[in-house]
Amino acid sequence: MTKTDKRQRSDTFRARLLSAVAMNGINQSALARSVGVDRSTISQLLAGRDARLPNAQVVAECARSLGVSADWLLGLTDRPERPGDVLDAYLTVTDAARSSADEQIDKWHREAIGYKIRHVPATLPDMLKTSEVLSWEYGPQLGRTAEQAIGAVDDRLGWFMNRDSDYEIAVPVHELESFARGDGYYTGLPAETRRAQIDRILVLYDELFPSLRMFLFDARQVYSAPVTVYGPLLAVVYLGQHYISFRESSRIRTFTQHFDWLVREAVVDARQIPDLLRRLRAEIRDDDTVAPATLRPL
Repeated sequence: MTKTDKRQRSDTFRARLLSAVAMNGINQSALARSVGVDRSTISQLLAGRDARLPNAQVVAECARSLGVSADWLLGLTDRPERPGDVLDAYLTVTDAARSSADEQIDKWHREAIGYKIRHVPATLPDMLKTSEVLSWEYGPQLGRTAEQAIGAVDDRLGWFMNRDSDYEIAVPVHELESFARGDGYYTGLPAETRRAQIDRILVLYDELFPSLRMFLFDARQVYSAPVTVYGPLLAVVYLGQHYISFRESSRIRTFTQHFDWLVREAVVDARQIPDLLRRLRAEIRDDDTVAPATLRPL
């Protein structure tokens, strides 16, 4: 370890204090009032007439008033952010509109152009939904219209088709089975709408594979909350009313490993998706009932 000379430490403190004062546009009198010392004390600290450092209380209050860390003022770190600010930079909670028309989602997608996106949706993947399903699903929602959701989904699909990105989607197998049967979350969705939805997924999957890949996992064996990993940039967990986004690299790796685990444990591989979809479609009856698909080898 290299021990820093007292004079050098004092010079660093003075230079960084001057820099923070300038960045904040605060004068010496205002800083003195905020810190709780005489103006002459601040003047002396900024003038650097001697090698003495202020006591810990003054250093802490200067850091608080100027929105920087005390360690940075003292030259113990090169990051001026306070510990809480560093955490905020790595972990953010934002409002989540219950709609694909969420501008925040579009912003994250644009940021991740060229990277692989890994996605576990809350229902079926929005990007693959028909306008009829979107209208049925988002019609009751507040704050967003079905037309906005449809337009946003079309934009996102166009973005994906015209960018050099891979998109992997992991979905519980019971989600597709429930959709085909029209029960649970999908109760009341007409049989013809469900057939058209499966047809759309088949067409898009044929057109976009292998850039677009889906994997189905058995939720009785493995579990995942709705989450999206935007390459190495960030990972976002969907809570319902809020998103929690992580930008710290080790956290993103954890979410990436979680998604890769879902893929390894998948009961339906990406190449088997079309056969399963056709089987589910064939079992949809106009009386809105369908027998569960049997996950026999394809």
